[in-house]
Amino acid sequence: MISKLIDKIQKTNAPIVVGLDPMLSYIPECITKPAFEQFGETFEGAAEAVWQYNKAIVDATYDLIPCVKPQIAMYEQFGIPGLVAFRKTVDYCHEKGLLVIGDVKRGDIGSTSAAYAVAHLGKTVIGGKSFAAFDEDFATVNPYLGSDGVKPFLEVCNSDDKGIFLLVKTSNPSSGEFQDRLIDGRPLYEWVGEKVAEWGEASMDGAYSNVGCVVGATYPEMGRILRGIMPKAYILVPGYGAQGGTAEGLKPYFNADGLGAIVNSSRGIIAAYKQAKYAEKFAPENFADASRQAVIDMREDINGAVFGNA
Repeated sequence: MISKLIDKIQKTNAPIVVGLDPMLSYIPECITKPAFEQFGETFEGAAEAVWQYNKAIVDATYDLIPCVKPQIAMYEQFGIPGLVAFRKTVDYCHEKGLLVIGDVKRGDIGSTSAAYAVAHLGKTVIGGKSFAAFDEDFATVNPYLGSDGVKPFLEVCNSDDKGIFLLVKTSNPSSGEFQDRLIDGRPLYEWVGEKVAEWGEASMDGAYSNVGCVVGATYPEMGRILRGIMPKAYILVPGYGAQGGTAEGLKPYFNADGLGAIVNSSRGIIAAYKQAKYAEKFAPENFADASRQAVIDMREDINGAVFGNA
C-alpha cells in the first residue's frame, strides 16, 4: 500500500494530506441551514452537514492531493449518523481516486486489536461472506501496548495490502510527559522508533514499509533522530501550520530520495475561509475554493522550503 501512496505523492508533487476533521463551528450556514431544515438540529442533521461539507472540500481539492485523513472522533461525536458520514466520506474519497488514512488511533491486545484491525483495514467474515466495515487504506495505531497490539494490524497489512502509522512522537505539548522519559539513558520515543523499524521489516513494499510512524512537526530535532532510526518508515507529520510547525522545520523528516514523509494539515485547509488571509477573497459560501487555495499554498510552501522548488 505504501507504494501506492508514494506514486500518488509523486504524481501530484504534493507530500501532503488533508485532515478531514470537521467541527460544526467550521461549517458555514450555507451547509448547516439546509441540513437542519431537512433533518432538524439532530445527530442526523449534523451528520448531513458534515458529509456535505466534506464532499465540497474533496471536490475542490482531490486533483491536487494524494490522500485525506478523516479523524474518526469528529464523526463519533454525532453517534451512528456520524459514523455513517465517516463511511460515506471514505467511499467518496475512494471514488475520487484518493487514498484514505483513517485517523483512529486504535491500540489494544489480542482479539480486541484484531477486531480493530479488521474493522478499519480488513474484512469481517459473516457466515460465508466477508465485508469491509470502514475500508480505509491506512490507519493510525497506538503502539504503547507493545507487540500484542501491533501484530494483528501487521497481519491485515500483509493479507489485505494496507498500511499503518504508529504513534512515536506526537505533536501535542504534553507528549513529553511519557514519550520523552529516559529509559536506559534514551527517551522512550527512540525505543518505540526502533520497534517500528523492526515491525516494518515484516511488511515491506518496495523501498519503504507499510508500517509508518507519526512524528510531530513541532519537534524537528527529534524528527531528525527518528528519521535515522526508521529509514524505511514513512513519517506522517502532524502539527504543520496551526500547531506551529513550519515548512523549514520539515526538512529532517524527508530522506535523501525526496521521499519518506507526508505532512498533514486539517483546520488550516478545511477551515481556511475563516483565516484572515483567505477571508478577504473567499466568502463563507466559497469555503471549498478557499480550501483549494490553501492546499496550493501549502504545497508551494513545503516544496519551496524542503526541495527548493514550488
